[in-house]
Formats: sequence, C-alpha cells, structure tokens
Amino acid sequence: MKDGRRLAIAIAVAALLWFYMFSPWTKGLTNFWITMSCAALTLTGLALAFRQKERIVVEKPLLQIAGGIAIAFALWGIFWIGDKVSAWLFDFARPGVDSIYSMKSGLPVGAIAALLLLVIGPAEEFFWRGYVQRTFSRLFKGRKYPADLAFLSTVLIYALVHIWSLNFMLIIAALVAGAVWGFIYRLCPKALPALIISHALWDALVFVWLPI
Repeated sequence: MKDGRRLAIAIAVAALLWFYMFSPWTKGLTNFWITMSCAALTLTGLALAFRQKERIVVEKPLLQIAGGIAIAFALWGIFWIGDKVSAWLFDFARPGVDSIYSMKSGLPVGAIAALLLLVIGPAEEFFWRGYVQRTFSRLFKGRKYPADLAFLSTVLIYALVHIWSLNFMLIIAALVAGAVWGFIYRLCPKALPALIISHALWDALVFVWLPI
C-alpha cells in the first residue's frame, strides 16, 4: 500500500474517532477518557504499522527532556495570555473554555492526569507529528516548500478533526497548539521526543495541574 493511501486511512480513522468522542450525537456514550486513550493507542498502532519499521532515534536525551519541559510551560503561558485576551474580546470565550473543563469527570483526577501524561499526550504527538507531518513531508517532495506544505496540512487537519465538538475555543486551541508543535517539528524533526514530552506535560498542566 502506498504512503498516500496509508496516510488517508490513518487520517480518516482519526476523524471518525474524534467524531465519536466529540459530536453531540455520540458524545457521552462511553467514558470519554477511556475512549480517548483507546483512540490514541489505535492511532499510535497505525502510525507504527504504516511507518514501515523506520527507526526512531533519540538524540541528546537530556536536551530533549529539558526542551520538552520548556515548550510545555511556554505553551501554557501562551494559552494563559490567550484566555485573558479572548475573554476580554469575546463573550463566548470563557463559556467555551468552561465547556472544555466540564469533560474533567468520569475518572478520578489522578487517573485523568496519568492518562494524559503517559498515554494520550505521547500517542497524539507521535501520530500527528511523528507520522502525519513526517509522511506529508515525504509525499510533498518534488514540490516547492515540501516541509512548509506538510506543516500547514497537518495543522489544518489536526484542528479540523476537533470541529465535531462545535466548540470554537477547542478548535482554536487545537489550531494554536498544533501550530506550535508542528512549527518546531518543521524546523527540527529530530526534536520529536521533546515534542512528545511537551504535549504530554502540557496536557496534564492545562487540564489538571494548572487549569487556565
């Protein structure tokens, strides 16, 4: 199966899973956090299968850890500022954010933090940057600015799969976070381990430990 067909299947599966988790017709049918964890692991499985046993090399592990922590806290700061500005500009902003935090139920807070930190965050980043953006870069080779096209395509798709939530603030959050992680990956694909760490830590920070 060619790379393009594999990528299309993986993205379609992601879209269906996000539809099931967030759409008003299916939301709440199952425990959100268990479903989200299963979805993330499913996408990771597809990414590992479709990458065709490409080696994953972790270079300068201490720098990757430090970089991941720094990116997570910087992104938290961006969202903290964005929350204050959006609440000042738009009446719907804070209710939209509160709606996101209303999902923080169904499991003990410690269990949610553990799933975000150990399963959901790492799996999402490995899929979206380590597989989708990486594969787009390969598919766009021969075109002008392939890395930029891959970055923009991945950011757009990552934001659009959240559209079923019908929550403007969640879609924008996905767009901003995806743009930050995607831009760093576009500049330095070898920083994927740092991005995995940052995604996992940021998820736990913004949703459990230091909610905005």
